[in-house]
Amino acid sequence: MDRITLCELDEWQRAGRSFTLLDVRRERVRAADGADIPGARWLRPEELFAWKDEVPRDRPAVIVCAHGHELSQGAAATLRAMGLDARFLVDGFAAWRDSGRPVVPIGQTEGALR
Repeated sequence: MDRITLCELDEWQRAGRSFTLLDVRRERVRAADGADIPGARWLRPEELFAWKDEVPRDRPAVIVCAHGHELSQGAAATLRAMGLDARFLVDGFAAWRDSGRPVVPIGQTEGALR
């Protein structure tokens, strides 16, 4: 499976499932949004080849971009090619926020990849 829906991600979070949530929105888009999905780690998409080896291999990686198109799909495909279970969030951050699901102000969820 190479994608995950809003409902599935919401269920994973509520169930406490182990996964890595990576936000690859462009910096200006993320700043304009002013918020993150709880638990997300923001990484610059243009630096994917610098951080790709830090993504944990022992659990799925969920990749989020603004609308679930090129950035998240490309990052997920790259990580899958490396043997990781990587999925992109269908319709991205905008759909997550617009659906009324929880968001947090930028910077409240960042930390090291683990």
